[in-house]
Amino acid sequence: MVHIRELDPSASPLDYFGYELRRKREEAGLTQKELGGIVFCTGSLIGQIETTLKVPTREFAERVDAALMTDGCFTRLVGLVLRSQLPTWFQPFADMEAKAAYISTYQCQLVYGLLQTEAYARAVLGVEHGDHLDELVAARLERQRALRREQPPVVWVVLDEGVLHREIGGREVMREQLAHLLATFGKPWIELQVLPFSVGQHAGMMGSFTGLRFDDHPDLHYSENYDSGHMTANPQVIRKRSLGYARLQAEALSPRESATLIARVMEESYGEQPGSGPRSVA
Repeated sequence: MVHIRELDPSASPLDYFGYELRRKREEAGLTQKELGGIVFCTGSLIGQIETTLKVPTREFAERVDAALMTDGCFTRLVGLVLRSQLPTWFQPFADMEAKAAYISTYQCQLVYGLLQTEAYARAVLGVEHGDHLDELVAARLERQRALRREQPPVVWVVLDEGVLHREIGGREVMREQLAHLLATFGKPWIELQVLPFSVGQHAGMMGSFTGLRFDDHPDLHYSENYDSGHMTANPQVIRKRSLGYARLQAEALSPRESATLIARVMEESYGEQPGSGPRSVA
């Protein structure tokens, strides 16, 4: 007799997704293999998602909704599932980031998460999270859906020049990532500036930070260290860090100059190099 793992739908969004997927599939009179054939995956994957051994993707959720005629139920739920894969300490910020009307951030180590390519995100997250890498990458890409809202937030990013030169994931990954940054120029809701090395000491020396503004909530300031984040609505902190951010904006290159620098670094550091093609074997 096959043992069917029982799920507690109240345990987590992932448990609820698996519980509902099994319930709706059985209600439709389909086996795992039959549903897998309809949504273009294996029956084994259906079983793994039903028992929380695998995290569903948004594409999977959309296909299941269409197959089971569940009126967008799984598509709505998958956002919660993916967000639950983020580190616990990061989830409150991700929730607020998704609701923000205006995001201003200074990043001294990495490209801001909302502007990362999938390959770049995979390289960053793979440093310490190899066991659940696919889930974490999916969760990071899910955050980027905020930029595709009907009314997306205004996003102002100041990147330290070092971010452009820090090779993450190899030359091809960096070239793709810098090309992605270049593609943001001209979008009315995104502004990107590079803080050049020539500035010297500056208001961001203590590390990366992000400010969130809302239409109907107090402003928030967020910063993080190795394995924790700190978010505050303290007016004094907001005032001080807003002034610091304004100084960074003033000292950074203009968006046009920043685009020129990014393009130059992309070609000089990550472009095709003489002799980089396949070598003949003697």
